[in-house]
Amino acid sequence: MNLYSKLQQRAAEGRPLRVGLIGAGKFGAMYLAQVPKTPGLHLVGIADLVPAAAKANLERVGWKPAQCAASSLDDALAKGNTHLGEDWQALVRHPGVDIIVECTGNPIAAVEHCLYAFANGKHVVNVTVEADAFCGPLLARKAAAAGVIYSLAYGDQPALICELVDWARAAGFPVVAAGRGHKWLPHFAQSTPETVWGHYGLAPEVARTGGLNPKMFNSFLDGSKPAIESTAVCNATGLVAPPDGLTYPAASVDDIPFVCRPIGEGGVLHQKGQVEVISSLEKDGRVIPYDIRFGVFVVFEGDTEYIRNCFKEYMVRTDPSGRYACLYKRWHLIGLEVGISVASVGLRGESTGAATCFNADVVATAKRDLKAGEMLDGEGGYTVHGKLFQAKKSIALGGLPLGLAHEVRLLRPVKQGQSLTWADVAIDETLPAYKIRREMEGLFAADPGVARAV
Repeated sequence: MNLYSKLQQRAAEGRPLRVGLIGAGKFGAMYLAQVPKTPGLHLVGIADLVPAAAKANLERVGWKPAQCAASSLDDALAKGNTHLGEDWQALVRHPGVDIIVECTGNPIAAVEHCLYAFANGKHVVNVTVEADAFCGPLLARKAAAAGVIYSLAYGDQPALICELVDWARAAGFPVVAAGRGHKWLPHFAQSTPETVWGHYGLAPEVARTGGLNPKMFNSFLDGSKPAIESTAVCNATGLVAPPDGLTYPAASVDDIPFVCRPIGEGGVLHQKGQVEVISSLEKDGRVIPYDIRFGVFVVFEGDTEYIRNCFKEYMVRTDPSGRYACLYKRWHLIGLEVGISVASVGLRGESTGAATCFNADVVATAKRDLKAGEMLDGEGGYTVHGKLFQAKKSIALGGLPLGLAHEVRLLRPVKQGQSLTWADVAIDETLPAYKIRREMEGLFAADPGVARAV
């Protein structure tokens, strides 16, 4: 509870946390909006493939030209302002940078950025959870071997879920379920960037004004992002995935303890200690009042009569048995909260969530019948969406991780709803992201859920 005072102390001592940002798109811009208002922090440099677009985002969030006018990283360190350029490797290598915030949203590039940061002794806050979903356990292990910290990004839902799970366990409660909300109907799995705004609930002109990427937002809608984030949570907390993917039960906030309990007790869980995603829509499309569409939750158990009586005495909303209760946040503030991770890593030496095991995976699954020779276009596109798998099942299948289903060619037809395998595609085996994924599969194959990442 003292991050702010520690930041103030670093400011007073003239020893700010020195940060480099890779990627200044929508998520990065939200973080940039908070940087000038955070004491004890110096954003030394920003690396972006399109500096002009990054500069436009800086202006949009209120930065003055002088704040990003440094001619070099050395100049930025000398003057206390920020350098904007294209060279991410120079940014990562520079001895004046301590923490890298990876914010590109490109999972293949993000893996390369993380590995290079570890090799150069830099901590990493990884916003690109798509990369964590297919190789986070090995990234965490490689960071530890390099003596640096690898962390999921606070503000994004996985880190917030990890925090709630940690709270419950540290307070002595068994965790029954944890997860996030979502607006979900089964046909959303076939949504494309052309249909996303109508399903999502935004007018196209509002999306354009906000500079929102339809492919990225479609990855939220079509179930890819919920699967990706649930994978990250399973691997960071040791919770398990449902045996056949997320089921998206519909529930209001008050009904989450009723729904997220074992099947034998009237809920949807195949076992205690499972992730799930709660839909804000009934099956007929009706909107549920007091939903958790943009929030996160943990369901915990009062496993003694005394604790259940305490729930009753303090009017905790539980399931009808009085055994299961829920703590939640109805909103997450995305990039506006990333500074919590930066401060936790830089001041406490603690991540805000990182893989400790390989419990879950997200596998590319056909949105429609696909033909041999077609090119896959990754999460949120026209060809595949992500399905949550238990890691053992994914390895046995030879499942193609969604994060690597970008610009790869199909070798044979795949039916709608079928999950893809390595054998279905021609992939560039020289990619660092491919190599680290295959290395991880070999490392954890014997018992994915037991082998520890760190």
